Amino acid sequence: MEDIFKALADPTRRELLDRLQAEDGQSLTALERHFAMSRFGVAKHLRVLEAAGLVLARQVGREKLHFLNPVPIQQVYDRWVSRYAAPLASALTQMKARLEEPRMRKEFEIFIKTTPERLWAALTDPRERSKYQFGVLIESSFAPGSPYRAEGQGRVIFDGENLEVSPPFRLVQSYRAHWSDEVEAAGTSRVTIEITQIEDTCRLTVTHDDLPQDANPQLYGGWPMVLSGLKTLLETGGTLTTPMSIQYTRSTQGQGS
Repeated sequence: MEDIFKALADPTRRELLDRLQAEDGQSLTALERHFAMSRFGVAKHLRVLEAAGLVLARQVGREKLHFLNPVPIQQVYDRWVSRYAAPLASALTQMKARLEEPRMRKEFEIFIKTTPERLWAALTDPRERSKYQFGVLIESSFAPGSPYRAEGQGRVIFDGENLEVSPPFRLVQSYRAHWSDEVEAAGTSRVTIEITQIEDTCRLTVTHDDLPQDANPQLYGGWPMVLSGLKTLLETGGTLTTPMSIQYTRSTQGQGS
């Protein structure tokens, strides 16, 4: 254990491990170009890591290649992290990474000639919402802290939790998309819906934030169509034909629904 901690105490040696974690099996020549020190200095650090068992050196042809050995670190983990603490430690580590990762924010706004109460009802009534949100049915009590889920074509399309419910002016929800593996990999984001009354009109603002910087545009790209469909429904009583609604209609007809 002393050799392991001694080896890990030096930032250069930790960086060497990072380099091998990113690309295993590197030669001294490949590794030394990343450091502002002599070849002898890098070799000396590698010998310390080898002595601690953190790096394994193997002769491959004419070259001596270095490989990361995670076993000693796992032994440290097993010694001091119990099976009960492991899930919590993992969750905290993931939370730290998530909070420090740059996040993306998208905002959408539309003006609808209606009342806040009528607009709120259209946002929370499953049948009303299905008319302008591609036919999906949202199930929820819309109580603070309650879950919600949107189903379509016999599966869950997206779901989350009602974080803040202040009818008829504000609704904040967590949001998880499930219609493809790619959007599902983005994890949980947040949607804030705000209604502001301006005489006989309502300004509806949708803020979709806490998105990964590289988020698939599918996660937020449908909002303009949803909001346009909502405006059409409330102001004319009709439905707006969009490319996504056509696709949904065809797919459900193909299923015999």
